[in-house]
Amino acid sequence: MKKRMMALFVCGIMVVSALTGCGSGTSANEVPATEAKEEASGSAETAAPANGGGEGTINIWAFTDEVPGMVDKYVEEHPDFPYKVNSTIIATTEGAYQPALDQALQAGGSEQPDIYCAEAAFVLKYTKGDMQDYAMPYKDLGIDIDNALKEAQIAQYSVDIGTNTNGDVDGLGYQATGGAFIYRRSIAKDVFGTDDPAEISKIIGGGSGNLDKFWEAADKLAAKGDAIISGDGDVWHAIENSSEKGWLNDEGQLQIDPKREAFLDISKELTDKGWSNQTRDWQDAWFADMKGEGSKPVFGFFGPAWLINYTIAPNCGGEKTGEGTYGDWAVCDSPVGFFWGGTWLLANKNMDSEKVSAVKDIIEWITLDTSEDGLQYKWANGTLNGEGGTKDSVASATVMEKSDGSLDFLGGENMFDYFIPANDYANGKNLTQYDESINMAWRDQARSYAAGEKDRDATLNDFKQTVSDTLGIDSAQ
Repeated sequence: MKKRMMALFVCGIMVVSALTGCGSGTSANEVPATEAKEEASGSAETAAPANGGGEGTINIWAFTDEVPGMVDKYVEEHPDFPYKVNSTIIATTEGAYQPALDQALQAGGSEQPDIYCAEAAFVLKYTKGDMQDYAMPYKDLGIDIDNALKEAQIAQYSVDIGTNTNGDVDGLGYQATGGAFIYRRSIAKDVFGTDDPAEISKIIGGGSGNLDKFWEAADKLAAKGDAIISGDGDVWHAIENSSEKGWLNDEGQLQIDPKREAFLDISKELTDKGWSNQTRDWQDAWFADMKGEGSKPVFGFFGPAWLINYTIAPNCGGEKTGEGTYGDWAVCDSPVGFFWGGTWLLANKNMDSEKVSAVKDIIEWITLDTSEDGLQYKWANGTLNGEGGTKDSVASATVMEKSDGSLDFLGGENMFDYFIPANDYANGKNLTQYDESINMAWRDQARSYAAGEKDRDATLNDFKQTVSDTLGIDSAQ
């Protein structure tokens, strides 16, 4: 989930200290860094901590204002909470967040993070990688984690990602980012004679585990002058997260899963067969396709609920049915299981012992509370900040099953009918802590190959060389 946010770049570590209210943004993770709203040329801007009791301060570190806003909401709703809250928000722009967080964790002291956030692009560094030793397992916070996971029905992919190398859960998210296929109803009716999600799911091979029917549908759409997706990035996340192997083998060497290597051919076919508009995600032409103003009408996008709420909806050209493409969308099963993005909350095992109980209460309220008083229920139903707020797919399937996920934007469809199974369908066992950098190199090479700038052997060799030069990771033989 990404939203436009404040970033204040200061000195070498580019730290921002700010207190913000809860926003409606979400964290999309592999998305390019967001633009800064404002920059400070002098020193860091520090706001007064949130209201709370007088027993000290809980320090929150995050890369958007979303989690700090949630914590502020918790304090607001729990007036007896004995701590003040100080939030440090650092944009992921230019890789600023991780080095600053690492330094703060290593330095310790009264200013160290008590709760800190990590997104999908780099969370494994903090749960299984170089920085995992700073995280406190949820069970050590006093959470009955096994029973809590069962009661909340947290998607396994999210649990796997947040589990450390000792088998303990160090982090959980508040949002579920399992992906579905989000499509235009009008195009579905014109080409396939129906816009019913159950029927469109069959037509594109929803739940089949492969993309065979999806490409058959692409041919039918192309015959009508439509593109099935906007650009190769729209299918990459589905391919990446449905692969059996991650980028590294057990010896830490680079490996290329056959499904990921097949992305080269997919990218080229999308170009050669006219199945896409050859856009790049997060650029103007991609957004234009959401509004229906691209070079060809685009049938749909692979993505989680946050892509609907915070990307397609703001770029659809309207705010009510009949304006732009608003109301002309629906959700159905993806052919392959995947997730895209997410933010995990971790607790610092080196925090003052007096703070553990308070940190436990905050984390539990955000990630595991299934009651109507918990964040999960309020967010799923759009009531976190009063009626009429944004509904989102949350971590708890238990919560979504008792919530109303219907959206006017989707023609009244209850998106939870498809996002609950999508979260179960996703795989969280093929990630590495280097995915952000390796994915960028891979997609750059795929675009060059699709454009005919180099042959397949040169593409693979250049990719391997880039990973070796930038990360010091050699390829498996």
